[in-house]
Amino acid sequence: MHVKKGDTVVVLSGKDKGKKGKVMAVSPAEQKVIVEGINMVTKHVKPRKMGEPGGIVKAEGAMYASKVQLVCPRCGKPTRIGHKILEDGTKVRMCRNEKCGETF
Repeated sequence: MHVKKGDTVVVLSGKDKGKKGKVMAVSPAEQKVIVEGINMVTKHVKPRKMGEPGGIVKAEGAMYASKVQLVCPRCGKPTRIGHKILEDGTKVRMCRNEKCGETF
């Protein structure tokens, strides 16, 4: 997956196109992500305990990871991800924008 929990992403398609948000959860098996404040859905919640209120609750829904693009923390632009292997053997992600090249 090209995104990880905690990354800032921009939505490429759908009803929330162009909005930015932080990735809250990633599901690599389903190739889906949950982004904070994006793809809001309504859930009907049943009260579980005595005195607990039920009702309709808004929550973030999962969306395919291919519909989001990572925002570079340095240049602030949406970018594709490149991978670089450092001298010590660790693999890091890097910004593919022309002038940036930041690793994160």
